[in-house]
Amino acid sequence: MLTTHSDTELQLTADVLVIGGGPAAAWAAWAAAAQGVKVIIVDKGFLGTSGAAAASGNSVLAPSPENWQEAASECYRKGNNLANLRWIERVIEKTWLSLPLVEDWGYRFPKENGESVRQSYYGPEYMRVLRKSLLRAGVQIFDQSPALELLLAEDGSVAGARGVQRQNHRTYTVRSGAVVLANGGCAFLSKALGCNTNTGDGLLMAVEAGGELSSMEASSHYSISTAFNASVTRAAPFYWASYTDEAGNDLGDGRCDPSFLPNALLKGSVYARLDRATDEVKALIEKSHFIAFLPYKKAVIDPYTERVPVTLVLEGTVRGTGGIRIVNDNCATIVPGLYAAGDAASREFLAGIASGADGPNAAWAISTGHWAGEGAAAFAKRLGAHAHKRVVRPTGQAGLRSQFPDFGIFDSEAIVRGVQAEMFPLKKNYLRCELGLLDSLAKLEILWQQVQGNPKQDTVRDIEFSRRAAALVVVARWAYFSALHRTETRGEHIRTDYPETDPNQLYYQATGGLERLWVRRDWVKDASTTSPVLTT
Repeated sequence: MLTTHSDTELQLTADVLVIGGGPAAAWAAWAAAAQGVKVIIVDKGFLGTSGAAAASGNSVLAPSPENWQEAASECYRKGNNLANLRWIERVIEKTWLSLPLVEDWGYRFPKENGESVRQSYYGPEYMRVLRKSLLRAGVQIFDQSPALELLLAEDGSVAGARGVQRQNHRTYTVRSGAVVLANGGCAFLSKALGCNTNTGDGLLMAVEAGGELSSMEASSHYSISTAFNASVTRAAPFYWASYTDEAGNDLGDGRCDPSFLPNALLKGSVYARLDRATDEVKALIEKSHFIAFLPYKKAVIDPYTERVPVTLVLEGTVRGTGGIRIVNDNCATIVPGLYAAGDAASREFLAGIASGADGPNAAWAISTGHWAGEGAAAFAKRLGAHAHKRVVRPTGQAGLRSQFPDFGIFDSEAIVRGVQAEMFPLKKNYLRCELGLLDSLAKLEILWQQVQGNPKQDTVRDIEFSRRAAALVVVARWAYFSALHRTETRGEHIRTDYPETDPNQLYYQATGGLERLWVRRDWVKDASTTSPVLTT
């Protein structure tokens, strides 16, 4: 692994570069290294603590083999005829086979009758174990080193990436034979716990390199949180809640499912009290979701006897579905040498355009990370020594290089606030309609023109934040443009002007473009058995 550096730039080479720092990235790096290739992983934060999975407990879709068929059928049912049963079965099997490795590396799953129960994991410990396994495998980890753009060879294949190192205040370049994008989805800086590293960077990089996205209309996932500390978005405790309005009138109609909340919150304040929890349930949820109870402890509130105001926090594509379109079983994209995994990849084959939150998403991270790492390693091996001799060019545009030099320096923080004003409100993003989508798209287009101007680049933080602002704008545009073209209500996507599910809209929506957005229908002929759509 060649390394050269100066005070202002670091230059590296590897066979496989993995971008990201959560479970999918860790699994991709480990799987690639297991194929005997040299691997570098770069993370915006610290691999082991950054990302949504590291924040708390996580369930995982990994039933024992005798329950695979039932679990797969239920997952397919939730996909509302847009999931892919073959892929669901692959994900379940791969996850079940992979989790014993984590135990071998030192993670302690709970025991039941002497057998390990691998239905969930404690995020901080799980990620600590994964990091240690990468170091043992010889993977070179660069923390606090956000990647900003991909490199392309003359033949259109990916050839590495460029980024910045916050702590060393310098840029870096990694020349590689293949790249895995596993740097998460986009929560639009909503402050949802663990999601501030998920700003859609990978989606922008993929499209600039020639890639496509899919199912971006499934980008409106909101999660419940306490209104006085709206960051801990762990819904499980609220399934034992009763809900009331300001005057104390019951809102839940005896239901524990908080799916009624969006409409209720549009009418006024909503309060929750976890008074349906038994002593046994209290012990269970406080242990498995202890972080959800920290805000109560800090505020000296007893959530079982006192009412607390609740809100909904946007998690976008992190618990939604949309992401980079993958085209084969190894999670390749249409760009040669570029692979996608975890929340960065579209999860439509697993969840349709419903949410894959919790168990399915955790399983998706493990399985797609594994497959993408193996695919990237195989691609890099085919290139051999030729990989680092290719003539390359950087692909980054908005937020990195001015398209209109006469424009002034744009304000990254103002751009972010402008995006959030269109993406956060329930009446805009949760309850969608044609007029509202067109209005938001017009405002987002103005923001997009602004980020074509001069980015502030005095420090590496300036460069990172300018690029982040551009990513947030364009991801919002893709989300709403796709939502405009799906004229029905299905899964995560709700259209008030088209409230019914249309049986004739059995297709995925591919999307892309930067200056001019586009949408293409990828029809699902038989979602239960077919492979992913490779061509249209």
